[in-house]
Amino acid sequence: MDSRNESSETPRNKCAACYRQFNKKEHLVEHMKTSNHSFHEPMCGICGKRCRFFDSLREHLIGPLPKVECAKIFSVRGCSLCLTIFDSPNALRFHRGRCQFSRAAPAGLISRMSNLGIQDDLRIDNGRTRGPQVVALACKMVGGGSDGSLDLCARICLIDEDENIIFHSYIKPQIPVTNYRYETTGIRPEYLRDAMPLKQVQRKIQDFLCNGEPIWTIRSRRGRARILVGHGLDHDLDCLGVEYPPLMIRDTAIYPPLLKTSKLSNSLKYLTEAYLGYDIQTGIQDPYEDCVATMRLYMRMRSQIHPVEEYPFATDRNNFSLLRQNELERMTPDALLAISRPDYYCWCLDSGRVPE
Repeated sequence: MDSRNESSETPRNKCAACYRQFNKKEHLVEHMKTSNHSFHEPMCGICGKRCRFFDSLREHLIGPLPKVECAKIFSVRGCSLCLTIFDSPNALRFHRGRCQFSRAAPAGLISRMSNLGIQDDLRIDNGRTRGPQVVALACKMVGGGSDGSLDLCARICLIDEDENIIFHSYIKPQIPVTNYRYETTGIRPEYLRDAMPLKQVQRKIQDFLCNGEPIWTIRSRRGRARILVGHGLDHDLDCLGVEYPPLMIRDTAIYPPLLKTSKLSNSLKYLTEAYLGYDIQTGIQDPYEDCVATMRLYMRMRSQIHPVEEYPFATDRNNFSLLRQNELERMTPDALLAISRPDYYCWCLDSGRVPE
């Protein structure tokens, strides 16, 4: 048998990222062209396998059918929250004290403030001062329409990176409320009677996020706009009537590594329990608590250490088109992975270089 053909038929044609094996090198190349593997994918700290989602990595390490060798080591030296492997059990114990968060201390405080809970520290940077460059937003909805199913924004909260409240207000909807959803919102009619009108909130939030600049300057990737963090922000911004460009949004509901293995969105409640280690949204829900959870998730994703590389915000391009097929087939699996690019923007790229 020809040695060249023999080598192309061996299991050595294994993807350097997901470890899937192919009979022929050309099949591995096609896999790499379409898989968008990259160094930004969650990786097992034991065997080096990369997974598309953190949920996939969790299954790989914890089960229900984990990889036996990895699960054995992980049970002794692995953090069940950030899924990092440590050198020793002692190092893991030291790490856990910092990795597991406790429920946000001021949670529930705003709930007791009723309609007096208006806090407004929104400031436009004037060139001499530098305000928060990353903020988290959460809203709570009441129901409108004949059956109360229409979402109306009735409460909003914004916090900075240090979890300080920079804006909180109840909002007076533009149409009558037919269901206050008190069991989860805690909102009563009297809280909204003299609340801030929706149009006023729209203007304040839009101006603050854009830092007083026209939104077209942000669309063209210029200006000093702020990064906006949240969960299900498309819905929140739509209910608020606020427009904001996707390149400045960090949404934990659609961030690929945080999706379910079926590419569906995980709930904020699940993400907080799984990756931060505490429970939220029990009983009456506080938007401040949601803001803190999304900010902590964002900071955890942003703090990941990946090889430094520059690529467009929403790239769908790989480097494979720059090389001929025969050149690609001569490359090693590791070399193919090195030229592959993700199909999403990794939040680690925000670290230390927040857009201005």
